[in-house]
Amino acid sequence: MSQVAFRADLFHMTDDPALVGAKDACGYIPDGLLVVEDGFVKAVGSYDALAPTLKDGTEITDHRGKLITPGFIDTHIHFPQLDMIASYGEQLLDWLERYTFPEEAKFASEAHAADAADFFIRELLSSGTTSALVYCTVHRQSVEAIFDAAYARNMRIVAGKSLMDRNVPDAVRDTAEGSDRDNRDLIAAYHGKGRLGYAITPRFAPACSDEQLTLAGKLLAEHDDVLMHTHLSENTAEIDWVRELYPEAKNYLDVYDRFGLLTNRSVFAHCIHLDGEEFQRMAEADAAISYCPTSNLFLGSGLFNLREAEKYGVKVGLGTDVGAGTSFSLLETMNEAYKVCHLRGHRLDPFKSFYLATLGGAKALNMADKVGDFTPGKEADFIVLDRAATPLLERRLKNTSEIDELLFVLSMLGDDRTVSHTYVAGECVHTRD
Repeated sequence: MSQVAFRADLFHMTDDPALVGAKDACGYIPDGLLVVEDGFVKAVGSYDALAPTLKDGTEITDHRGKLITPGFIDTHIHFPQLDMIASYGEQLLDWLERYTFPEEAKFASEAHAADAADFFIRELLSSGTTSALVYCTVHRQSVEAIFDAAYARNMRIVAGKSLMDRNVPDAVRDTAEGSDRDNRDLIAAYHGKGRLGYAITPRFAPACSDEQLTLAGKLLAEHDDVLMHTHLSENTAEIDWVRELYPEAKNYLDVYDRFGLLTNRSVFAHCIHLDGEEFQRMAEADAAISYCPTSNLFLGSGLFNLREAEKYGVKVGLGTDVGAGTSFSLLETMNEAYKVCHLRGHRLDPFKSFYLATLGGAKALNMADKVGDFTPGKEADFIVLDRAATPLLERRLKNTSEIDELLFVLSMLGDDRTVSHTYVAGECVHTRD
């Protein structure tokens, strides 16, 4: 068996600090050693304790002075929206019509899809994201492109073909029967290949006919290890539209529930305007929310209520939501999440921020048995954060000795430059230099 080790300060979250308190929810080891064997975590502890136990000839990579954490997990991102990121001046529905759908139409080209997928994966890795739940377009070649790019790098990526058969332009419209056939073919070809997973992906209820949602629910029931990924209650005009289309439904969430799409494998992006009944129903189903503060602010959609989600015990992870989100960096996303919580009347502590970006995201995507922390036996996806990545960061952290302050400063001042190395299954797949 192949064994390697990495020396640095080590930090990971082991539980939700909102449930057990920060001190009991994390592990911090100054001058620690992370031992990796055949791509999995073998041991984690202090350098002094573990170094004498290493096999003869074990290579130790020295990252002293830096902080190693689990790789970030992005719970909601659109890979076809690369070339329209930072598009000016619209809210959700107009933004989709003006920018998103024309851009997604380009993915009818296999060459365009492959080029975008390669750039997208490299951008994720350079930002410290090692796992993600990814939206594609209605074109099956967009799904094939992202899976092929991720498989080549052994990444844990979950993705799916976007389902849209009504209320969208012809260039990005499919059919209920065609989307069901494509989903089945893609699941057979990619789900469980390497570290890839599939997500049944209705765009949002207004873009899907009853027939399409019915077939999606049926397919979800047939495959007990695929995810369901969609949007929910992002924008007030969107909610009004859903109310007009489904007057019989109790609320927006109930639309998905009626089609069998609310399960413990369902991930709903945004959820800004949920009421208590919807939070309660989501908790009963053990469904998850992707909290996307950057895009929620950029599109003027509203302020997600993290405290309310915690109150009902709903699983939550962080999502960048590129291209409505304006950065691939989950460090920058933590920055925006902190501000949204402040505007909601409570403070987001840095332990919770890092939980949402790592183990919380893993739990939201039903992959916490594989990634999210440094429990021995888990896959060795991790990143190296550089305290001196920028002159300002280095100056600010010179007199910082406590881990909570270090994490907070990293989440306020950090970005992709802070990620000096990214490792996937113990292999270095990105270096800043």
